[in-house]
Amino acid sequence: MTSPADPPNGAGASGPGLKLLAVTACPTGIAHTYMAAEKLAQAAESLGHSMKVETQGSIGAENVLSDNDVSQADGIIIAADKDVDRSRFIGKRVLVVGVADGIHRPERLIEQVRNAPVYQGDGQKPQRGAASAASGDGKGRSVTYKALMNGVSYMIPFVVVGGLLIAVSLALGGDTTSKGIVIPDDSFWKTVNDIGSIGFALMIPALSGYIAYAIADRPALVPGMVGGWIAAHGELYDSEAGAGFIGAIVTGFLAGYLVLWIKRVKVPKFVQPIMPIIVIPIVATSALGLFFIYVLGEPISWVFERLTDWLGGLTGTSAALLGIILGLMIAFDMGGPVNKTAFLFGAGLVSKNPEVMGACAAAIPVPPLGQGLATLLRRRMFDDQERETGLAALFMGFFGITEGAIPFAAARPARVIPANMLGGAVAGAIAGVASVEDNVPHGGPIVAVLGAVGGVPMFFVAVVVGTAVTALVTIALMSLGGGGRGADADAAGAAEAVSLVPSPAGAPVLAGVGSGGGTGAASGAVADSSASGAVAASDAAALKTVSVSAAEPRGGGKAEAEAEAAPEAEAAPEVDAADQVLSGYLTGQTVKERLTADGKDAAIREMAELLAATGKVADTAELVRAAFAREDQGTTGLGEEIAIPHAKTDAVTAPVVGFARSPEGIEWGAPDGTKARLVFMIAVPEAAAGDEHLRILALLSRKLMGAEFRERLLGATDVGAILRVLGEIE
Repeated sequence: MTSPADPPNGAGASGPGLKLLAVTACPTGIAHTYMAAEKLAQAAESLGHSMKVETQGSIGAENVLSDNDVSQADGIIIAADKDVDRSRFIGKRVLVVGVADGIHRPERLIEQVRNAPVYQGDGQKPQRGAASAASGDGKGRSVTYKALMNGVSYMIPFVVVGGLLIAVSLALGGDTTSKGIVIPDDSFWKTVNDIGSIGFALMIPALSGYIAYAIADRPALVPGMVGGWIAAHGELYDSEAGAGFIGAIVTGFLAGYLVLWIKRVKVPKFVQPIMPIIVIPIVATSALGLFFIYVLGEPISWVFERLTDWLGGLTGTSAALLGIILGLMIAFDMGGPVNKTAFLFGAGLVSKNPEVMGACAAAIPVPPLGQGLATLLRRRMFDDQERETGLAALFMGFFGITEGAIPFAAARPARVIPANMLGGAVAGAIAGVASVEDNVPHGGPIVAVLGAVGGVPMFFVAVVVGTAVTALVTIALMSLGGGGRGADADAAGAAEAVSLVPSPAGAPVLAGVGSGGGTGAASGAVADSSASGAVAASDAAALKTVSVSAAEPRGGGKAEAEAEAAPEAEAAPEVDAADQVLSGYLTGQTVKERLTADGKDAAIREMAELLAATGKVADTAELVRAAFAREDQGTTGLGEEIAIPHAKTDAVTAPVVGFARSPEGIEWGAPDGTKARLVFMIAVPEAAAGDEHLRILALLSRKLMGAEFRERLLGATDVGAILRVLGEIE
């Protein structure tokens, strides 16, 4: 039997005929995923190898690699900017690189996979970025980025569920007392509050655990979660405040890299089977827990005590200065030792000096309210998950749950934390100057609604102004970095999931909605290069069309594209199924042989007018505005002489796709410097921007990677010929 790590008979170290596999995935799961897949398949064909590519996109995994595929494979290339399960590839040569390398260096990857390290599961991981290192590129997503984003994505449900249950229980079952908003022990809402508290308590361990998991797989999950729990519970290391989400990030990375180090220790073969399930978790958990309690815990406790003493020395000084300091501390770590120091300091003075708690109460809701407001003001800067989290944060902020902003701060700390602190300082200063009083140890608008605040009007002024400052500063800082996650220079460097922004490798990420993998299966799959290497565009033998039960009217037949396709027609004929491609979204009516525009803005306007001829555009000007807004977030020029401007707006009543050519090319700001000669425009209503939208984007980006397909599209003689070429997109 051939060793899985060696090439098959007749395919030596440098010979042709290898059976290769690949997995491609990008954070948004749209354009880069399929562009890399197509480039790898084409490169394999040109080099005489067969390759099957699994794509893990936003519409789910396609062309999934079977056990039989893996068993026969001579090597596997993982070109991904997010975590890909490698357990099925044990014993195989595995090369792990960023998705950009799959697009720009497919031939080099195929050469390098022959000498890639053999993946040994939990015992050994292949070296990531071998191709990048060899090429001097090194621009793939870092382990730090992927690990942090993995932790944040798993943490968000705990934040939302726990926070909302606590907020609802406080609103419907809470009573205002001198000890704060208290829910009677025998109340139904007390049970709801307890359930929410459990969810909230698991938030920090989930963040830490899944950071560790992303670094070192399953053996790191337990030490990561236990470490996060220790970080969140200061009583374990004699501190009144836990280390919060910052401590969880620290324990997550410590656990992950500790487990990686333990994996490298050589052990006898009889011990190896129990290493990942017994030895590694026990050793790593014990070591990390003891280290945090006895080494890191003491400094945290010391900081807490010194801050408390320092704040005590500030009482009696300027109310504005004290309010600024308390606001900065409240907003800094949102539940960590600095936040808790300020809160407990204010709570301890409720009976003697309620103005101190008043400043705290005004600052407490600012981080979640500010981040939630930012997601409403600039929706395109945030992905679907963040927008949903933003709505939950608004709700939590109203009830004084500062932790509602943690997902945003964890994802992009260098932008969000300063914005939170600035807003908190403004709110605290206004409340301090106005001598706002809070007679209960709680914060947020809820305490004013329940009558616990003295100076209600100025309290709300402080909250509103602080919230606005946080939201606007967050947007400004994100815009300075290029907009959204894709340009964030934080430790995360997280990729924006709803914008078309340049990736670190210079190629834009065409994004639709959401992040992560959807579960819907798409009808199209990445072409499987079998032994004959079949990935040519000319292999499509039939057009895939979608019939419609009743054709839509075509606006009197006066559209320019219609006149080009059938100049002799006095009245527009019904749309025939043979004239439809891309599930009927693109028809002869939305095809234009030649754009008259010579600039990007003019081209977008011309394409919008082309789509408007279908009757599916209720407001052409608004469609143009939405398309321009998308361009402001980053170019939609993909390179390879392709541009795909697109917009999600209720200015269109149904999804519609247009296509036009520009023989001279239009400068679109593509990363490869090419001018756009093939221009597609996609417009969908907000409600329709789901799996179908993603499927169309995926199909387009995948098929357009074929140079021969693009040449035939440019050379098509008329609208009918263009439709026949586009009909091959399946």
